[in-house]
Amino acid sequence: MKKYVILTDTGCDLERSFREQYDIEYVPMHFSFEGKDYEADLDWSQISAPDFYNYMREGKRFITAQVNVATYKKAFAKYLEEGYDILSITTSSGLSASIEASRVARDELLKEYPDAKIICVDTLRACYALGLLVIRAAELRAEGKTIEETAQWIEEHKQTVNMIGSVDKLTYLKQAGRVSAASAFFGGLLNIKPIIVADALGRNFAVEKVKGRRTSFNRIAELAAEAYEDLEYQRIFISHADCLEEAKELQQILEEKIGKKLDVHIGYVGSCVGATVGPGMIAVYLFGKEVTLNKGE
Repeated sequence: MKKYVILTDTGCDLERSFREQYDIEYVPMHFSFEGKDYEADLDWSQISAPDFYNYMREGKRFITAQVNVATYKKAFAKYLEEGYDILSITTSSGLSASIEASRVARDELLKEYPDAKIICVDTLRACYALGLLVIRAAELRAEGKTIEETAQWIEEHKQTVNMIGSVDKLTYLKQAGRVSAASAFFGGLLNIKPIIVADALGRNFAVEKVKGRRTSFNRIAELAAEAYEDLEYQRIFISHADCLEEAKELQQILEEKIGKKLDVHIGYVGSCVGATVGPGMIAVYLFGKEVTLNKGE
């Protein structure tokens, strides 16, 4: 079997420990801040995660940019020259155009490397939901699955990755053009928290509105427990936008709802999504029941 590299993007939010353990590579997105361009690296080497979210609390804005064709071509060509095939697993097309850039790069490079294989998978997921799929792909590769078998598994199971979360303030979604000014104003006035899930089309979709931060944690945990399935490859992640203690609280509530102690990894929401959702965003990611919301729309 020919060797293949698993390549994802910044949207996976996977820390260095996971990337090294599972031999995962990634191409970076970018963001601009106060007139300077930054690489949205997964290790927060240029701006730390706490500083990033504190800048947002101070009213400063970050403008994000997805991976372009040139970046994908450079990354793909490097591995093709080293003799690898490439399984590119990207952020949802419902949130980013990176998948299209990867496909354009693939089509151009296959003219130069006709014997190579480059498979581009639109996961319809982001953040740790994407990360879960990337890790699973690496596990399948380690088990000896071919690039085609691994890509097929991801395609067939990507809708079983559930994301359920909420934001603390609607202000940042308003700035990003995701909600109206009126919704943000009255939401803040009434302490309304939207319950947001990843739908079948790969978009973040508000399914409910609840009143109060703690109520939102309970509802997130309830929905996550309903989606949860006891699978051999089950892995649960919780991401937070600089609210670690609340993430730990959410874990406790989730364990109560599911009825057992869970092996949960907690980490930061990355800069590209964080720039849109703002400080206080929190979410659970796990394998479970198939996501059917808006399927066939």
